[in-house]
Amino acid sequence: MTADEAAKFLEGLLERLAYIEHDRWAHWQRYMHAKAQKLPNGALVVPPELVAQWERQLMTPYDQLSEKEKESDREQVRKYLPVIAEALSKKVGSAGSDFRIGGL
Repeated sequence: MTADEAAKFLEGLLERLAYIEHDRWAHWQRYMHAKAQKLPNGALVVPPELVAQWERQLMTPYDQLSEKEKESDREQVRKYLPVIAEALSKKVGSAGSDFRIGGL
């Protein structure tokens, strides 16, 4: 693959992954807005128990999260895997390789 071909391939992959990322972010924002109280001035007030939970999670390395919290992160990453697997299968498959990702 030439540098130009690689750049075009990555640009297409970038757009598909950015689409998924926007959906993930929008889902999170809908969740946040549903949990918060909207004030007359438009500001959102998040319940203190959620703030405490999220602050704890922010400070916790992934390997120290609960299994439930890890699974929540995995659930989000799984949304990206089909796009990545398809892209790899097209590029690796065209090279005649037998490369596979984690059983995909």
